Amino acid sequence: MKAVFFDGARFALEETPKPEPGPGEVLIRIAVAGICATDIEIGRGYMDFTGIPGHEFVGIVAESDRESLPGARVVGEINCPCGACDFCLRDLGGHCPNRTVLGIHGRDGCFAEYLTLPEENLHVVPESLSDARAVFVEPLAAAFRIVEQIGSVEGKRAAVVGDGKLGLLVAQALASDGANVCLVGRHPERESIVSPRGIEFIEEKSERAAALRRSFPIAVDCTGSPDGPPAALELVEPMGILVVKSTVHEPLSLPSDRLVVDEIALVGSRCGPFKRAIRALETGEIETEGLVEKSFPLAGAPEAIRLASEPGVLKVLITTN
Repeated sequence: MKAVFFDGARFALEETPKPEPGPGEVLIRIAVAGICATDIEIGRGYMDFTGIPGHEFVGIVAESDRESLPGARVVGEINCPCGACDFCLRDLGGHCPNRTVLGIHGRDGCFAEYLTLPEENLHVVPESLSDARAVFVEPLAAAFRIVEQIGSVEGKRAAVVGDGKLGLLVAQALASDGANVCLVGRHPERESIVSPRGIEFIEEKSERAAALRRSFPIAVDCTGSPDGPPAALELVEPMGILVVKSTVHEPLSLPSDRLVVDEIALVGSRCGPFKRAIRALETGEIETEGLVEKSFPLAGAPEAIRLASEPGVLKVLITTN
């Protein structure tokens, strides 16, 4: 099969053997894959990953021991825990020390014609949901994870810092759960994506942004930059919550005196609820049409990754059809 392989230095399209499903696993033929900021960070050394990257996908089950599953259109959760360690026995499989992670750690990902995943990781995509929307299930689930972690946001003010693909999803997810959201970014043309959802757009260098310093009970960093969390922290009021969604290879630096004196809660946030994300996409709670920058065939995947690496670029898709 054709696949994008990262050797630790560059992404290249190669011919590789089609994967063989292990016990409890299924073989999935990829239809659409999305390029995430984490994939770009892998190219910069994140997780010391080598292999086939990519973890956002929609695909068709090609082989499965369950007779009803072949032909089903699916998305998949990315963490594959061992099922036997203390973390797994406490229902914390997403933090299993022995886990593999699709396209990120120890398991080849979706920038390929086929991949394998445990059957228990799969979610069937409703017929009403197109591939172009369903490919957003994984990152949108990560956005909804915030509410799972910090509790109800109904009626609370929240600032989302970063108006890239993740920030646009997080802002909408928080707004759909009842938060009063301000999106702080550097691309004013993206106001048209979020304003119909009741989200205020604020340019990051504006007087309005400066006036909102230390005024939000919740601020979420979605910048994908090591400079993002300190910028988001500036917006958090005393005893507020700073949520860090960015995954970057470089170390982060936050002022400990500010965290301690103002009693700021710091929350790292990663993968989230797929069922909630599928429902939100199916009902139209979340807008994705304006989030796609460009689509490439698998043969153009290295070029697609280069484009996705450029500042300000939204979601770049890879298709295998």
